[in-house]
Amino acid sequence: MSGHEQQGGLFSETPSAEASIQQQIQALRDEIRRNDYQYYVLDEPSLPDSEYDRLFRELQALETAHPDLITPDSPTQRVGGSPLKAFDSVTHRVAMLSLNNAFEDTELAAFDKRARDTLGVASIEYAVEPKFDGLAITLTYEHGILTQGATRGDGYTGENVTSNLRTVRSIPTKLEVANPPALLEVRGEVLIFKRDFEKLNQDQQAKSEKLFANPRNAAAGSLRQLDPRITATRPLTFFAYGVGATEGVPVLSSHSAAMDYLVSLQLPVCKERAVVHALDGLIHYYQSIGSKRNDLPFDIDGVVYKVNSIGQQNELGFVSRAPRWAIAHKFPAQEALTEVLAIEVQVGRTGAITPVARLHPVFVGGVTVTNATLHNQDEIDRKDVRVGDTVSVRRAGDVIPEVVSVILERRPEGTKPYQLLESIQHVCPICGSHAIRLEDEAAVRCTGGLFCPAQRKQAILHFASRRAMDVEGLGEKLVDQLVDNHLVQNLADVYTKLNLETLSSLDRMAEKSAQNLLDALQVSKRTTLARFIYALGIRNVGEATAKDLERYFGKLDALLIASAEDLQQVPDVGPIVAESIVEFFLESHNQEVIAALIAAGIHWEETSGKQTASGALTGKTLVLTGTLPTMSREHAKEMIEQAGGKVSGSVSKKTHYVVAGAEAGSKLERAQELGVTVLDEAGLVALLAE
Repeated sequence: MSGHEQQGGLFSETPSAEASIQQQIQALRDEIRRNDYQYYVLDEPSLPDSEYDRLFRELQALETAHPDLITPDSPTQRVGGSPLKAFDSVTHRVAMLSLNNAFEDTELAAFDKRARDTLGVASIEYAVEPKFDGLAITLTYEHGILTQGATRGDGYTGENVTSNLRTVRSIPTKLEVANPPALLEVRGEVLIFKRDFEKLNQDQQAKSEKLFANPRNAAAGSLRQLDPRITATRPLTFFAYGVGATEGVPVLSSHSAAMDYLVSLQLPVCKERAVVHALDGLIHYYQSIGSKRNDLPFDIDGVVYKVNSIGQQNELGFVSRAPRWAIAHKFPAQEALTEVLAIEVQVGRTGAITPVARLHPVFVGGVTVTNATLHNQDEIDRKDVRVGDTVSVRRAGDVIPEVVSVILERRPEGTKPYQLLESIQHVCPICGSHAIRLEDEAAVRCTGGLFCPAQRKQAILHFASRRAMDVEGLGEKLVDQLVDNHLVQNLADVYTKLNLETLSSLDRMAEKSAQNLLDALQVSKRTTLARFIYALGIRNVGEATAKDLERYFGKLDALLIASAEDLQQVPDVGPIVAESIVEFFLESHNQEVIAALIAAGIHWEETSGKQTASGALTGKTLVLTGTLPTMSREHAKEMIEQAGGKVSGSVSKKTHYVVAGAEAGSKLERAQELGVTVLDEAGLVALLAE
């Protein structure tokens, strides 16, 4: 049987035929990868589109006929797989630290001097490169194959976006090198070229879909699509700018050598990089790139300087979450003049009522700006912004545009100072609850936290959180659906209007998940007064204050009618906290929701009140930092509070003890600076035992 042989009733390719097909497939993949590199990285296409498409279709046909020969690094796998339910988290082997910024030449000079003084040298060689305005990512190659891609996240943990990054054609899925390293982490930036961004928005407009604000937002949103097929349609590109963890990589003595090494692996690296010497070299490069900024094919918001020598980098080390051997020199924020057409307000998720200037459309910082934040009444007074004024508007990167200053010589006659509270008549424009401004606070706030639609999602999420009512399963995506579909209007509706049929009809809510949530709601009805108080989300009332209020008043009814003077009898409750509590309970809308929650069955054991915290740590303030050997931070906090102590999030002169575990950071350093007593876990246990 030439060409085939029978095996167990099925026909399969003979070894020689299968090897021939594998060779055809590999040859096609190599040719397509070579052209991808020439087109997407070098911008020097060597094949007409029709010939490239023919090769691609031929590869697809062979892989369809022989699916067992498909590999993850094949060019055909860039089109995107099935949608994901959520991104998994990824812990970076080497932290992706942020950079400190310099805005003035004097700040840059100070950076250079600190580095020279630390190293004991007269001059430093620097690697310099543009600072991309995109999204930082890390790529992991194992034995030359792209196995994982992740976002920067918080620098230590990011999101696994491997499927999406495989669709970016400038990112090789296989390193074209004879002996690839066992492990190579490549750090870089995903972005969209200016020309591609314009075409993308033209396509969006043709489809009557929402336009993207700027290339950075478009890139970030495209990369974080749960459906990789959507990402595959977006014109993303990539530039490498660093190396993370490595194994089997040649010794790289400098940053510039590392970049040359990445180029040798056919990874895209920005051509505008250079090596310069001393402060004069840094400033010259900054000015040179600044003059070319508008002509570059991509957006940048500054330049990055790195001490070139890896040995000197190691000697300089790190401070907090930033390296001492690198700094970002930011370009001045772009500004433009326009007219204030009106001043309106927005109500945020926490109830803050923010004034917003409605502007005559003006192009600034790469986008057309029609709105700019005025922050609060203090800022309006300081800048004296009025309707009709000509103002300077600033926008930098993806920062919300803001009014910088008023051009007073252009002010028309008859303008009037703006007063936020007067303009809204002291009521929330969304729900009609009282709007107030507490002493020592800049923001005006809506007091209808349990009722206001603008605060509804935030109120429910806080209410259901673990340290409040602890409703397992009531997370952000579900709350979004409940509110957006008008299934809940306030907190009480969560208990009274949700049933198995309603919940099962929602996205990603099978009948079992729906029943689990209903069971969790039922369990949460039995709670403590302290948890309930904290769950209400009263401004300035945290867990510790809620426990103090429970101990002092014992009953909710007594707390509801307490005056500011009564409240200030509670330990650690001052006039500002007292006023927050009084204003919250005075709002009739909040009273109605609280009554409905009690009617829904929420209950707790009441006490006679007037109790005070007592124990080994009464009157003591502690700060927890790092990871303890056997005790979770939450457990440690509970033990401290049970012993009468307070747990704070920051170290100050009023801190009595800092409890430090593994990988303790800046809080430990601050404690040592202030001479605060530092304990380990055993020391905390001993202290509690006293």
